[in-house]
Amino acid sequence: MAPALVHVVDDDPAMRDSVAFLLDTAGFEVRLYEAGAILLKRLAPPVSGCILTDIRMPGLDGLELFRRLRSAGHTLPVVMMTGHGDVPLAVEAMKLGACDFIEKPFGGEALLQALHSALERGGHNGTSDPSLQEFVRRLLTLSERERQVLDHLVAGGTSKEIGRMLDISPRTVEIYRAKVMAKTRAGNLQELVRWAVLAGFA
Repeated sequence: MAPALVHVVDDDPAMRDSVAFLLDTAGFEVRLYEAGAILLKRLAPPVSGCILTDIRMPGLDGLELFRRLRSAGHTLPVVMMTGHGDVPLAVEAMKLGACDFIEKPFGGEALLQALHSALERGGHNGTSDPSLQEFVRRLLTLSERERQVLDHLVAGGTSKEIGRMLDISPRTVEIYRAKVMAKTRAGNLQELVRWAVLAGFA
């Protein structure tokens, strides 16, 4: 079987090189692009594999690149790389149909898992996935206050900002956040946000 192809779009040469090395070592075929416009120009049917793109780039950012790919009829699964504080952008990308996002700096294992999962699902974000259905069941166990904290977390709010919005202390927000993580069994904030968006709760 031919190795899966990953199209990597990032304007940072060091980032492109390190991701390429990691993916190459893991047995993927890799193509590198320093800008979204270059990817759009070079993608010719039949296209295969998936796209791994940075969300913040000069010119065409990851979100706009995603929109243009879809309007050009490309249905390849897309995984977004985000920097700290880009959660609202990543949420927007997932609502548009991106498969996943991964926050920098990320470990090799987390990246490979995101790509394998995106390739398995194809361009769909899998609402029939049994683990997603299980997550939805767990979400229903949240109290009203926990749901409010979850909503603000998904919107990218910090504990301080959420505390101001809900008129509680940042420390109390942290306690609610820990309860949300425990009840949903999310491993980290990225996982929590991803599942909440896929479940249509965000």
